[in-house]
Amino acid sequence: MAAIAPEDITGLVLAGGRGSRMGGADKGLQSHQGLPLAMHALLRLQPQVGAVMINANRNLGAYEAMGVPVWPDALAAGSESFPGPLAGFLAGLEHCETPYLVSVPCDTPNFPTDLVARLADALVAEGAEIAMAATVEDGRVQPQPVFCLMAASLIESLVAFTQAGQRKIDRWTGQHRCATVVFDDADAFFNANTQDELQRLQRLNPPSRPRP
Repeated sequence: MAAIAPEDITGLVLAGGRGSRMGGADKGLQSHQGLPLAMHALLRLQPQVGAVMINANRNLGAYEAMGVPVWPDALAAGSESFPGPLAGFLAGLEHCETPYLVSVPCDTPNFPTDLVARLADALVAEGAEIAMAATVEDGRVQPQPVFCLMAASLIESLVAFTQAGQRKIDRWTGQHRCATVVFDDADAFFNANTQDELQRLQRLNPPSRPRP
């Protein structure tokens, strides 16, 4: 199986969450070092892929101002089977024009600059359909399922899974050949789910902002 070229991968920034742990705030628009969190993620992802888009459900104009396509969830929220990140995956897959889609969350601005390349290498090496990042915490491998590279052909599987009322990422990825890539720097995956965590992120003194 040939290596996957960056131009064959579309990047998806997931900014469609409810932000319930941040008091209902739109996490992707929270300021970090003078820029919205989602913009940090976008700028960090762009050099690693061929195209980028954002999944958002609120404040669409603010996200559209970031200069890339913005797509709301493909599934209705607010029901008992609220699909969470899988709805973002599905929105991305529906609009993906490349053979592969990779997702990152909007609240983790310091993810590795070689994230996509390492996921792509593992997917090819293991003959997988999905490659997922992981970190080691307290001696245990901890999957980071929203950092996920997937074959765009999985859209039919995901449609069937979500239409059946399922919403857990690990249950869906568990249906497919999945490669796990362990990254040594757990701090690179630190995410700001709450205002306190956002303040901690400010204190981490992360690397300088990548250039578009």
